[in-house]
Amino acid sequence: MKKQYLTLAVVAIAVGAASAQTNDTLAKVKASGQITIGVRESAGAMSYAVGDGKYAGYHVELCQRIITNVEKVVGRKLEVRYQNVTAQNRVPLVQNGTVDIECGSTTNNATRQKDVSFAVTTYVEEVRIAVKANSGITSLAQLNGKTVTTATGTTSVQLLRKHQRAAGVDFKEIFGKDHADSFLLLESGRADAFVLDGQILASSIATSKDPSAYKIVGETISVEPIAIMFRKDDPALKKLADDTLKDLMKSNEIEKIYDKWFVQPIPPKYTRVGLPVSTATKAVWADPNDKPVEDYMKK
Repeated sequence: MKKQYLTLAVVAIAVGAASAQTNDTLAKVKASGQITIGVRESAGAMSYAVGDGKYAGYHVELCQRIITNVEKVVGRKLEVRYQNVTAQNRVPLVQNGTVDIECGSTTNNATRQKDVSFAVTTYVEEVRIAVKANSGITSLAQLNGKTVTTATGTTSVQLLRKHQRAAGVDFKEIFGKDHADSFLLLESGRADAFVLDGQILASSIATSKDPSAYKIVGETISVEPIAIMFRKDDPALKKLADDTLKDLMKSNEIEKIYDKWFVQPIPPKYTRVGLPVSTATKAVWADPNDKPVEDYMKK
């Protein structure tokens, strides 16, 4: 506990020293008494709407842990506001100050790092393919001549096209406005396959009308670091967020939080995503870093 308070004290000093910064989120929320977190309506167990204007999920809870420490540093209780974001507007809303901390399912990549900052990686994702169980599709090569869907603003289809095993595979793209809409395209038969983060696919299937009617197939298209996002050039908030997450990783509390959202039944329907923590995710908990996806692609 002493170490935690010492860490917070160091951040508090950083808040005062950073008062001249443009992107000083801690000073901003201290003055306003409010903090806005960006959330997703249907990003699987990472971040999703539970009704009544409330949101839940793995990243939402991690952000709540960060906000608890923000309150200790700024010395006041904050009103937490939720701002629904999409794949298209999440980066601009962080940049322009509408969202103070984004708690969805965003991949940390080099392009985004030019515009925003990321906390240490909290989840390593595998991009996969979901199909109807009776489709006969089991590999990337079998997508030739098929219709593939993903959400507007995501990088999944581009990654699919670049995959070496997709060479010569010609498929049609169709975009849903969000993850739920993309799954509906698969469910209704307008798309033959849904390409996206594996945990979102698993969550979509788990909460569908008939989970047995779908399956995740084929090769892993990409391995991507997923992280909490905030404004660029805000060292005080980054240090606080990183220290909060590193403490959870060191104490192994983060694995309990993960288990709560990805293994145990979750509200509002109390279905199970059923996705045990991966070796890759455990590795980043053991050695916290904020490396972009390009570093993973070199391996």
